[in-house]
Amino acid sequence: MIQPPYSYFDFVLPFTWAFIISVFAIPSIIFVAHIKNLLDEPNVRTVHHSLTPRLGGVAIFAGFTSSLTIFGSLDFGIQFLLAGCIILFFIGIKDDLVSVSAFKKFFVQILATGIVMILGDIRITSFQGIFGIHELEIGASYAFTFLVIMGISNSINLIDGLDGLAGTILVIVACTFGLFIQFFGSPEFLPYSMVAICLVGAIIGFLRYNFYNAVVFMGDTGSLVSGLVVSVLAIKFIEMAKVPAGPSMAVCVLIVPIFDTLRVFFIRIVKGVSPFSPDKNHIHHQLLKIGLTQLQTVFALSLFNLLMIFLCHWLSPLGNSFMVLFIAGMFVSANLLLEFFGRGKKAIE
Repeated sequence: MIQPPYSYFDFVLPFTWAFIISVFAIPSIIFVAHIKNLLDEPNVRTVHHSLTPRLGGVAIFAGFTSSLTIFGSLDFGIQFLLAGCIILFFIGIKDDLVSVSAFKKFFVQILATGIVMILGDIRITSFQGIFGIHELEIGASYAFTFLVIMGISNSINLIDGLDGLAGTILVIVACTFGLFIQFFGSPEFLPYSMVAICLVGAIIGFLRYNFYNAVVFMGDTGSLVSGLVVSVLAIKFIEMAKVPAGPSMAVCVLIVPIFDTLRVFFIRIVKGVSPFSPDKNHIHHQLLKIGLTQLQTVFALSLFNLLMIFLCHWLSPLGNSFMVLFIAGMFVSANLLLEFFGRGKKAIE
């Protein structure tokens, strides 16, 4: 087993293993799904037009967990992260096959989150000065960490509505957190850079088959497992306290799923419907309505995500208070631009 500190060469084999397992597993998954008719049917909310398997998350899970258990460390809470992933894998695959009630899925997410927080002691302990708050009381720490894990996990699930989008954003997010942890992390954080590279390898293998015109989808199996992993990476990134304005920087890294989730929840609440009611108000739906193709939409959102990461890292020395205002301004500006171009498109039509 490789022990930290890692050299960059140490990441080659875990990445390659995760990639190979994922990229070679998917053709078999697609074959079985078509033989057994385990396919996702198009509906009014989807953008695909053909029957497509939703079991790509099985390959992501196989590549990620096998690579991490072979090449990574299971210390510092990682074994409990893997336990949470296994639990989410089973509820995810059941939902992808036969559908599961929202209550059951939520209960299992709570269970997985509890294992990570309580047994793994993976939690946010400080706001690092946001709103004048520094160290958190133990109860507030658990409550806020719970909201962070559940929020990020479900936000990844919500952006998984376009070929290649969720996978590309996950690669950007995991790479960013992994690099920061590798550069700035102390020994107890460094194993999480291996967690990141294993996830990246598995998702890139999956993306080989998921870009437009996708022949397989990530499904709840992939989005729930990947969402849990990146939420833990975000927590570890914040807890390092080595990057200026760490909490705000973490939001910038996750800007696309967070912005999309907050936006659609706000729209649904204003309309007087449940924030969990499905619709076509997601940011990728709006960009498609403006006239972008699926590939252009994925590229635009990925570029926006990368630009926000670079901008926030450049501005982070100004502190959390400034960064909170900057992010809020970007949220408002991005929403106004979407509304402006959307109305312009309607006027032309």
